[in-house]
Amino acid sequence: MARREAPIVALAAEIDGTAIVADVTDSAAVAAMAGRLDRVDVLVNNAGGARGLESVADADVEHWRWMWESNVLGTLHVTRALLPKLIESGDGLIVTVTSIAAVEIYDNGGGYTSAKHAQGVLHRTLRSELLGQPVRLTEVAPGMVKTDFSLRRFGGDAERAEKVYQGVTPLVAEDIADVIGFVASRPSHVDLDLIVVRPRDQVSGASGSRFHRRQA
Repeated sequence: MARREAPIVALAAEIDGTAIVADVTDSAAVAAMAGRLDRVDVLVNNAGGARGLESVADADVEHWRWMWESNVLGTLHVTRALLPKLIESGDGLIVTVTSIAAVEIYDNGGGYTSAKHAQGVLHRTLRSELLGQPVRLTEVAPGMVKTDFSLRRFGGDAERAEKVYQGVTPLVAEDIADVIGFVASRPSHVDLDLIVVRPRDQVSGASGSRFHRRQA
């Protein structure tokens, strides 16, 4: 399931799956999606993103609202809708892809980091609430991953987005997919609670990540 039709249709064709176009912030659309599924064994919460890069004092409230709705409420809508079927499967798995921003902060990123912290807390609370149920929960918190994340964050400004990755060898989407595949392949009694994945060029600092950037 995805909001953008072209990528999800292409992926479905590649893996011989079924594409469902829906916006995770639309609870009615999510409920309709859940109604189309007979069985659910694995849920990967991967929708979300960031908009803008302003200080708290200069915060764009619409940017903040979008980040909270897509990252936090989107995760809530989808998880609530599919949870009964995950439990019914007898061996369900929920993977929530948060971010390194769920465990650290950085200047001018308050809207995104607060949303990701909240998303992580939602996931961890559910882990506690489901103790004794046949569902595993894993939070995957990636560091820098080169996708269209920065391009969308900066409203399509390709030059500004590219500077984010300048001099660094970032992770790519396939790296995170490999981690999720590993999680899903563990025996049902093994719960990998939290996996933080960073590129070698990134470490956590007192006020956010630090990067080793090579000169061109």
